Amino acid sequence: MWDVLISKGIVEGFFTKLLDNLELDVAVVGAGPSGLVAAYELAKAGYKTAIFEERNVPGGGIWGGGMMFNEIILERDLEDYLNELQVHYRQQDEHIIVDSVHFASALIYNTTKKGVVIFNNVTVEDVAVHHNRVCGVVVNWGPVRTQKLHVDPITVKSNFVVDSTGHPANVVNLLARRGLLEVKVEFPMNAETAEKFVVDNTREIYPGLLVSGMAATAVHGGPRMGPIFGGMVLSGLKIAKIVSERLGEKSDTVRSCCK
Repeated sequence: MWDVLISKGIVEGFFTKLLDNLELDVAVVGAGPSGLVAAYELAKAGYKTAIFEERNVPGGGIWGGGMMFNEIILERDLEDYLNELQVHYRQQDEHIIVDSVHFASALIYNTTKKGVVIFNNVTVEDVAVHHNRVCGVVVNWGPVRTQKLHVDPITVKSNFVVDSTGHPANVVNLLARRGLLEVKVEFPMNAETAEKFVVDNTREIYPGLLVSGMAATAVHGGPRMGPIFGGMVLSGLKIAKIVSERLGEKSDTVRSCCK
């Protein structure tokens, strides 16, 4: 019977993915642009990476462009990166203009093509901490949170966790509410300042936990920047560089802390 075969294929396929991703090098929380870029680069470098996205559709704030005009802006120095992802664009002065739907789709396609699994409709409701170090994420179904259901989560082990949840900085705030971190308040719009600020403040802010994209801006009190996404891409690239160096140079120490 086709109906049962279809159901069996879906169930077996999903649980194969889930079982294969219960232990990771990097867990990225949030499938916005910085998270997708970071995951793409980390997978390209050979690190086992998965993304956990609370919403049904990955891509974060890219899709809507500016005020639902589905175009976004990037800096010209990202032209080679767009070519690597085979993204179509047009140039305007020192900037590049890209169709937001095309750009979001390209990021998602290229990231998953590198082997990154995106678990959409999955929320991170907590982190695992061993020896004063973040060593994994505690996950549940997205609707469990929105419906406020009393359903216990499960844990995914990870050597590093990246908070790329955007303005809310959801993962960081899990620690801030417990007094383990201090966070600032995001400032009003200033696109030029914000593009540099987000990259400068992409970093590890607690052992095992890094922030990227608008989460880095929100946590460190930087200004927002609107529908320009160069800083998001550069933030994701910086995350991949930091984590790759940490995993490559201190792999034994990192992994021993996460056992």
